[in-house]
Amino acid sequence: MDLIRGLNLLSEYEYQALILSIKVSLFAVAWLIPIGISLAWLLAKKQFMGKSIIDSLIHLPLVLPPVVIGYLLLVMMGRKGIVGEWIYDTFGISFAFNWKGAVIASVVVALPLMVRAVRLSFESVDSKLEQAASTLGASSLKVFFTITLPLTLPGIITGTMLAFARSLGEFGATISFVSNIPGETQTIPLAMYTFIETPGSELEAMRLCAISIVIALGSLLISEWMSRQCARRLGEKR
Repeated sequence: MDLIRGLNLLSEYEYQALILSIKVSLFAVAWLIPIGISLAWLLAKKQFMGKSIIDSLIHLPLVLPPVVIGYLLLVMMGRKGIVGEWIYDTFGISFAFNWKGAVIASVVVALPLMVRAVRLSFESVDSKLEQAASTLGASSLKVFFTITLPLTLPGIITGTMLAFARSLGEFGATISFVSNIPGETQTIPLAMYTFIETPGSELEAMRLCAISIVIALGSLLISEWMSRQCARRLGEKR
């Protein structure tokens, strides 16, 4: 990133949008990994009342307009929101109109992709291996961390990279929840929107478009390579 800045490939305005996008995406992924794995395991391995409702709620962001998601986040997590007011009064943390809110928006819209990829991996694990480990005296936690989790690693990698790429491209929920504030909430998609709306800024919009494509494509290629490496190593161990 410093190389890009040093070579003056981007203006300070564009550079801030790029750094903020990567920052938001990385923080979103950090939250999505434990949340996504937990929910995927719950949906794949457990049967309980209300499972279909939870599954539908997790996947709801895939079919809802992003602006609706942003509005709901504002109502729930805003300074005067149902939950946001309590968080602000208790911890002094505000999510609306700052980058932390952009992280929450990215987590919500990327969660279905993360859960779906990991859940498919959990469902593909041979339950006989887990039963055999339990029969030999391994605890449930040991079975999970030594058998189940390693076998689902390719799915976790895929889900993580998809979530990262989705977070990088989030627009509707972000602009509705945290607005378009340069240096604070303006990610690459929001900066592109500003350039598109500004006459004579087509070149800047094109540069950010190219950067988005490169980062997203790179994430998917890395995901594919890492998944293949994990699958190959698991095959060798077997």
